[in-house]
Amino acid sequence: MLAALLYGKEDLRLESVPDPTPAKGEVVIQVAAATTCGTDLKVWRRGGHAKMLKPPTLFGHEAAGVIVAVGEGVSGWRTGDRVVANNSAPCMECFFCKKDEFSLCPNLTWNNGTFAEFLRVPAAIVRHNLLRVSDQVPFALASMTEPLACVLHGVARSNVKRKDKVVVIGDGAIGLMFVAALVKWETEIFLFGGNDTRLEIGKKLGASQVFNYHKLGDDSGGIAGIVKDLTEGWGADVVIEATGVPSVWETAIACGRPGATINLFGGCPKDTTITVNTEELHYSELTLKGVFHNTPKYVREALDLLTSRTIPFELLISEHRPLKDLEQVFCDMRDRKAIKVAIEPVSN
Repeated sequence: MLAALLYGKEDLRLESVPDPTPAKGEVVIQVAAATTCGTDLKVWRRGGHAKMLKPPTLFGHEAAGVIVAVGEGVSGWRTGDRVVANNSAPCMECFFCKKDEFSLCPNLTWNNGTFAEFLRVPAAIVRHNLLRVSDQVPFALASMTEPLACVLHGVARSNVKRKDKVVVIGDGAIGLMFVAALVKWETEIFLFGGNDTRLEIGKKLGASQVFNYHKLGDDSGGIAGIVKDLTEGWGADVVIEATGVPSVWETAIACGRPGATINLFGGCPKDTTITVNTEELHYSELTLKGVFHNTPKYVREALDLLTSRTIPFELLISEHRPLKDLEQVFCDMRDRKAIKVAIEPVSN
């Protein structure tokens, strides 16, 4: 089959590799759609990921398709089933899993290789995070289950209350998904980003006001200054950082009111640090939270939300492209010409 392999920084190669076969407890999916992700973009640019993968490796982690082979001992699944597979599954047995803190499981089973004609799904994911996709749901939409699950996990950890004033910093797919997921809380959402087209999509998904940080006036006080002006000088109740840039983490902290929760959601480069004002942290009783990945609960909630079609998440899919265009797609994403792209491999 044809598959994408990551060898290092911006070194992505399409190669012919053997078709996968399922071992005991596994299934193989013919990939109908594999969506690109901001995490994929960061991994491509940085040449690796602290937890998910180490080059050289099959690449990509969001996909939906049809089961074409079933391994020994698999029950409840058969060839022809439309499915989406999360890119991980917890062990269910460790210290953290016993506390229902599944995203902290040190034994997470990871799976990469969605940018390919076929995808082998490990047994742990088959048991815990392989879900059936309705006939009415397009594969490209179902493929977004994993990032949306991460966002729903992030919202749940952000101490959001109804009518809160929430700042979202970042107009990538994750930031825009946060906007959509926060609407049900009747929050007032202020979205900051650097692309007018994406910010308009943010409005369609429910942002109350949007701001292009490239166009803030010199006397605005920057993002934090704008937020203070919007909140009677206090700052936001909840701030969600969705860029993965250390300096923006510091900006996010500056946007919060006393008692705020700051969700530092965007993963920064390895070994980076930020500076925190200890007096502000202590006397303003700020809550700084790092939130990582998802759990089986939110994987299911994400697919249910996508299936409901109550939110137009298809707005995040900039285009559909064949596998041979993958490298150009990542160049377009790097240059902010695309949000998410549905890669549709063509089987020989």
